[in-house]
Amino acid sequence: MSAVRNYAVVTASYWSFTLTDGALRMLVLLHFYALGYTPFMLAFLFLLYEAAGIFANLGGGWLAARFGIPRMLMTGLSLQIAGLLLLSGLQADWSPALSVAYVVAAQGIAGVAKDLTKTASKSAIKATSEGGAGQLFRWVAWFTGSKNAMKGAGFFVGGLLLETAGFRGALWLMAGLLAFVLIGVMLSVPRTLGKAKASKSFRELFAKSRSINLLAGARIFMFGSRDVWFVVGLPVFLYAQGWRYMEVAGFLAVWTIGYGLVQAIAPNIIRRSADGLTREVPEARLWGTLLAAIPVALALLVTSHLAVRLDLAVVVGLCIFGFAFAVVSSLHSYLILAYAGSAKAAEDVGFYYAANAGGRLLGILLSGALMSAGGIAACLWGSGVMLGVSLVLTLLLPSERRKRAAA
Repeated sequence: MSAVRNYAVVTASYWSFTLTDGALRMLVLLHFYALGYTPFMLAFLFLLYEAAGIFANLGGGWLAARFGIPRMLMTGLSLQIAGLLLLSGLQADWSPALSVAYVVAAQGIAGVAKDLTKTASKSAIKATSEGGAGQLFRWVAWFTGSKNAMKGAGFFVGGLLLETAGFRGALWLMAGLLAFVLIGVMLSVPRTLGKAKASKSFRELFAKSRSINLLAGARIFMFGSRDVWFVVGLPVFLYAQGWRYMEVAGFLAVWTIGYGLVQAIAPNIIRRSADGLTREVPEARLWGTLLAAIPVALALLVTSHLAVRLDLAVVVGLCIFGFAFAVVSSLHSYLILAYAGSAKAAEDVGFYYAANAGGRLLGILLSGALMSAGGIAACLWGSGVMLGVSLVLTLLLPSERRKRAAA
């Protein structure tokens, strides 16, 4: 029962964190859009947020192994509180350049907080799971799916708080919620959870098994393939098609919630095996192939000009994309824990999610560039190419468990 309790506490704390993370993104987007910032400038506000996550995941995994998962979880929550309070100090009479620099710095702190909390929370699943591969997959799927659904809900909460409490008041309310959660984690989770012998050098953080390296590489291109259209391309395209800003934000929120719900039920969609790999890896390859075909088909549809309502055709197509992407993402999130060595699971997870953050950063950069060069069609072609690379790496994954020398 202690394992279930620890899992429940960690999941609840990460839900709260993710709710504020989604709300914060919408607060920044809506607030600065109302001030006249373009979508490209808005995307720039999140670059440090994503870049900071690469180093936060690597360092967070090492620190979690050395000092225990709860300390890293508490550090992530504390940094998020600090970032929210720092952002609340933004002044209306500052110049645009100073405002952007200040927000980018605050977002950088939030990016570190998010990925420290994510690495600690997902490592805790490995540390608390005692029921074999089946339980691990179910716990990972529910954790990941519910987290993304909560982030989508956060988009709505952010808009609501901005309307009712204002920019600064919303930030203070979210900081207060996380302070309450932080106290709960301090009192509920054993400090030694996930503590292990950490790597002795920075180089060891990258000396992972072949399967983890391949999975991390696939993750880079998979998440880049989503953000290459999600962050800038799709909002700008829908604006140009006559959608209002709140309609665009609402669609992104619904898409994210639906994506999370599919992730949560992924174990019921795919075939599973007793050893946790022999069926799961082929399923990842199958769904990866389907996923790669969707943006290519959408790009062909866009360039053919056959659709009467192009915006609706793209939205429906991206909903189908979201379903397949959620299944593949859930599978990959499970496989990293299945491949991870028990002794250094936090480091393996940190390395993997550093790759995840790198993929998002790559997607954000390409989203603006491709949208400027060729519109939404170029973004979709870019997505298809990136998913093709991800699929090739997935095809190389081993479908049987191998002993790791470093374990």
